[in-house]
Amino acid sequence: MVFLDTSVVIYSVEQPPGWGEKATARLGALRGGGDLLVVTEIVRMECLVGPIKAGDTALLAEFAAFFAAPGVVIQPITGPVALRAATIRASFRFQPMDSLHLAAAVEHGCRAFLTNDARLSSFPDIAVEILT
Repeated sequence: MVFLDTSVVIYSVEQPPGWGEKATARLGALRGGGDLLVVTEIVRMECLVGPIKAGDTALLAEFAAFFAAPGVVIQPITGPVALRAATIRASFRFQPMDSLHLAAAVEHGCRAFLTNDARLSSFPDIAVEILT
């Protein structure tokens, strides 16, 4: 299982120049290798803000399709996730959402955390892969 940071999901769905191709290729390789792609409801919420704000129903549908796809697992934010996130935030001074995402990845047993945020590579509790 590989946890997807919000940016990776957005790149995969919205396909911005440069990043879209990289995200699509990496997710394809993970799926091809048998990995489940893990997110939380918070990742889903972050992805939907832009399309809701813009009133873009087509993009909302594309995100809905991504989250409903086989091999994509949406995990909850539990008490242990929240506690670990608080510890991560206190120890590493990461932003609240980054701390929650990292905590969810660890607590839900993911083997890696895929992001484009190099600052998170200092986190020692999970393999952090930087999308480049």
